[in-house]
Amino acid sequence: MTDLRVRFAPSPTGMFHVGGARTALFNWALAEQSGGQFVLRIEDTDASRNRPEWTEGIIAALDWIGVNGTNPAFEGPYFQSAFEPQHREAVAKLLADGRAYHCDCTREDLVARTGSEHKGYDGHCRERGLTAGATRFRTPDEGVTVVEDVIRGRVEFPNDAQEDFVIARTDGSPLYVLANAVDDITQDITHVIRGEEHLGNAAKQVMLWPALGKRPPIWAHLPVIVNEQRKKLSKRRDKVALESYRDEGYLAEAMVNYLMLLGWGPGDDREIMPWSEMMPLFKLADVNSASAYFDEKKLRAFNGEYIRALPLETFEERCAAYLDPSWDRETFSKVAPLAQTRIAVLSEIRQNVDFLFLPEPVFDEVSWDKAMKNSPVEILSGYLERLDTVSWDPESLKVALEEVGALHGLKLGKAQAPVRVAVTGRTVGLPLFESIEVLGRERAQERLRAALSKLQA
Repeated sequence: MTDLRVRFAPSPTGMFHVGGARTALFNWALAEQSGGQFVLRIEDTDASRNRPEWTEGIIAALDWIGVNGTNPAFEGPYFQSAFEPQHREAVAKLLADGRAYHCDCTREDLVARTGSEHKGYDGHCRERGLTAGATRFRTPDEGVTVVEDVIRGRVEFPNDAQEDFVIARTDGSPLYVLANAVDDITQDITHVIRGEEHLGNAAKQVMLWPALGKRPPIWAHLPVIVNEQRKKLSKRRDKVALESYRDEGYLAEAMVNYLMLLGWGPGDDREIMPWSEMMPLFKLADVNSASAYFDEKKLRAFNGEYIRALPLETFEERCAAYLDPSWDRETFSKVAPLAQTRIAVLSEIRQNVDFLFLPEPVFDEVSWDKAMKNSPVEILSGYLERLDTVSWDPESLKVALEEVGALHGLKLGKAQAPVRVAVTGRTVGLPLFESIEVLGRERAQERLRAALSKLQA
């Protein structure tokens, strides 16, 4: 065991961002490998976001990616609102020590004094000796504030560019920058690993920690995650909710593997690696400061690899949530090995197997028009006739269609397209002849007759 304590402090927003999941995993890896603690603290002081179901969503999302109390490294959840007495004590200390002061200036007052809507606070109330109003921290007038960042190195912030920032509202309630610092001090946090967007806050917190009598933690600001256009992932524009990937049928193992590679790598050519192998190799110093591209196509490929690696019984169990409860599991088991090699996310299982359980296939009209544009009545009727006597196994079913196609100058690929759509409703799916075998002679012939009727109508 070590004294290392990292914290993950999300705000409830109604969804759990994949960037937040990446941050949580990097913190989790550091805590696990060192025998330290991962501290979950919910920032619930914003009343508009303080909804129990949103907090429960955070905990459930973390649990899905394996960050939970089943591991002794996990601690919490704590709630920022519970630390309000410490927040107020810190404000009182800073005021008593002359490191903070009250201010009653409005934005309009500042604009009137400076003649600009863009200038920062001018320190007007520093020496007024007010006993009420918002509370501002007195920043140094000269020199630089340095954030020593494990990922970015030495980052300097000129003090003459730092305004006296507000740490508490007029009613005494703390702002984020103070509350976070006080909470971290109260919980003995040794490392703060978070997104790049918080780097500016780090300069303010580097000032606050020693003013409160404590040595600042070790900082690490992770690279921003961007989309295909190299724009920062946005919930208004991009698919960023971890829950949506979970519900679509991405495996937690694949998601964890992929997120760990956004800005970091194990140092060899391997990418598909279980957590148990990645976690010991993780090093903060190896995280790249450049932005990380969230490539959903690559994530799908990862997920497909993980799906194919599942034991067949496990694959069937995980597919159950996407199948109609009335569908016969014995029939599904016959095609599960075929489906496992073809789907990239579990939700795709339904469209691959529904033709086996529905009274008639759900026709994709685009597929129908494409496969039937040359009016393949001869192929469908010829194959229908052959199904009366053919041996009922995939190879015999295949040979029969090859022979029907040859009679009309078509190779198998061309001949099977209308048959596939007639039988399954789609141009893409499980191997055709294995599908026909499981469907059965009578139902396969019914499908072909129905397709012929539709063509001739």
